[in-house]
Amino acid sequence: MTGPGMSAGARGRSDVRDSLDHEVTADGRKIGGVLMDMRSITLRFGGVEAIKNISFDIREGEIRAIIGPNGAGKSSMLNVISGFYVPQEGEVWFRGSRRPPMKPYQVARQGIARTFQNIALFEGMSVLDNVMTGRLTQMKTGMAAQALWWGKAQREEVENRARVEQIIDFLEIQHIRKTPVGRLPYGLKKRVELARALAADPMLLLLDEPMAGMNVEEKEDMSRFILDVNDEFGTTIALIEHDMGVVMDLSDRVVVMDYGRKIGDGTPAEVRSNQDVIDAYLGVSHD
Repeated sequence: MTGPGMSAGARGRSDVRDSLDHEVTADGRKIGGVLMDMRSITLRFGGVEAIKNISFDIREGEIRAIIGPNGAGKSSMLNVISGFYVPQEGEVWFRGSRRPPMKPYQVARQGIARTFQNIALFEGMSVLDNVMTGRLTQMKTGMAAQALWWGKAQREEVENRARVEQIIDFLEIQHIRKTPVGRLPYGLKKRVELARALAADPMLLLLDEPMAGMNVEEKEDMSRFILDVNDEFGTTIALIEHDMGVVMDLSDRVVVMDYGRKIGDGTPAEVRSNQDVIDAYLGVSHD
């Protein structure tokens, strides 16, 4: 496991062309074709343009970072992807089809799950029950059948609980599975929120500042889990993060926003040497 402060080259994530449709990274992961395509997205709040004609894509199997200063429009973009905001201009394409305006629960059913910048858990419920709420999109039986807990509804809940227990084991939170979330320290709450998102078995996982407020040890743990989710589950990940050590170490590609505009897009090495990005965000002198 490489820590958050290590460079992009530490994991050797540079891509090598494998075929017309796939790339294989130096660490052996396969990155496929375009999973989500944001085309000329513009989002306004009154007279303010939070996002200004931005286009970028997210490829299947990659870790895609969205970075930029505070107020750049990063969370607004994540909210467009997850259906919380509907852009006034542009198109959202997912799995090769143009996505019409959808409610967040409809987007979730398509296979997109997310965590939030501000933790959004049920504080009075146990860790297990919080993670179980992530399975709601997977439940097919009606409320009446679930209340009776019989037949198909019973089998479905048993299967859902088994999946949740696997995720709890995967994220190493077995020891707190029955603990009310409100009693947990901040770093573990962040891990529980990740578990709830994973419980939906997403194709695309959106992480909004997953390491904000964490100490170095907690960041190392979260970095390891993000890599494991991507490597072992094959989950495509898009994340917003301010820690540049984390971004450069974990990401396959990075898109950079500033005041609602896109000012950079490419591999970590390409972004790090982009003068517009340096001037607006990284603050490192250019030779």
